[in-house]
Amino acid sequence: MRKLNKDELKKRACEIIDEKAEYIIGVGKKIYDNPELGYKETFATKLILGEFKSLGLDTEENIAVTGCKGFIKSQNSGPTIGVMGELDAVICREHPHADYKTGAIHACGHNIQVAGMLGTAIGLVSSGVLSELNGNVEFLAVPAEEYVELEYRSELRDEGKIQFFGGKQELIYNGEVDNLDIAIMFHSLDLSAYGKKALIGGSGNGFIGKKVKFIGKESHAGGAPEEGVNALNAAMLAINNIHAQRETFKDEDKIRVHPIITKGGDIVNVVPADVRMETYVRGKTIEGILDANNKVNRALSAGAKAVGANIEITELPGYLPLLNNNDLNNIFNENLSTLIEKEDIVYGGEFAGSFDFGDISHLIPSLHPFIGGVKGNLHTREFKIEDSYLAYIVPAKTMALTIIDLLYDDAKVSKEIIDNFEPKMSKDEYLEFLYKVSKKIEQ
Repeated sequence: MRKLNKDELKKRACEIIDEKAEYIIGVGKKIYDNPELGYKETFATKLILGEFKSLGLDTEENIAVTGCKGFIKSQNSGPTIGVMGELDAVICREHPHADYKTGAIHACGHNIQVAGMLGTAIGLVSSGVLSELNGNVEFLAVPAEEYVELEYRSELRDEGKIQFFGGKQELIYNGEVDNLDIAIMFHSLDLSAYGKKALIGGSGNGFIGKKVKFIGKESHAGGAPEEGVNALNAAMLAINNIHAQRETFKDEDKIRVHPIITKGGDIVNVVPADVRMETYVRGKTIEGILDANNKVNRALSAGAKAVGANIEITELPGYLPLLNNNDLNNIFNENLSTLIEKEDIVYGGEFAGSFDFGDISHLIPSLHPFIGGVKGNLHTREFKIEDSYLAYIVPAKTMALTIIDLLYDDAKVSKEIIDNFEPKMSKDEYLEFLYKVSKKIEQ
């Protein structure tokens, strides 16, 4: 049988994805209609696991509490590319489609991601294209990208079910990334304000997560407030102290600190003695994050000390800043330009949000473009799909085309990228950093 050239392989993959376009979008709709929070994605895991099996893939279930992966071991040796999609929803109770019990909703576009990842699998596997490439592809449906429900995740950690709160952190810890040479995925983003349909090469902030407990002394709020120590006042002072630090954050570090009070007391006629807060300290660089984090800790402690309260600060390793590999960006850009107009693509940019894919990008060459087709800011009541074909099918095709480029002709392109890549951390250094960040401060 004649070996197909690269253009023929690309055409075949795209034709299959187009044939299955409505099916792919339907899978995304099923996940949208059944939103689940991190490490609780049982419906989505079963759904995607079934799709992998229907494609004839070997599978592994519950790769990090939940989640799954599908793969075929190629007879043609070469690098292994991991294609990732995320399963979890975010909490936004104001969204019209939010789950009325949990507040969960895919106002993050993760349902689009994971269905797009499935579309790539369909394009490469159902077409037979993958068997003509030199290398392997693993498709990973990853749990728990959104850094929410910290108390629940603390319980999972205490039970020994997880080591870290983020799904990709768990994949790294569990060894699921050890055999990957390159990782790719995409994220939905409303780019209509810029008149664009895609953004390639954007960076993202990393962060440290924090749980804070202000410990005061209860007393009758009306009869004897002078006998109490008001932990809520300590928290409010701490927030104002953080505000006073903001002018010291360097603009180029893109620092963001955004605390919420998750418990303000017990009952209104008792001076609050137990007040809880959660916050992130975000930044563009690890150095900037650590510097800002020290300032925030100082501000929190000062708030407690001012009223005579005690404080417990639990530091949680968040996510690392998102890095993109320029060579992968260029290949993706070339392929995307065959599906949408070049002027609809913006190259480069800074995103102040955080992604646990940033952790992956410090270890292996990584690609994380942003694709439109959605309207409204992430994590808000306005977020919705506006153009299903652009949101789901265009990235599914572009990732398939990019993988063909990477693994065609003895995988020369991917081997060159891998050889030229200098990781920011080894796996051991990465885990050591997470453990170092994770600590408890009591004052």
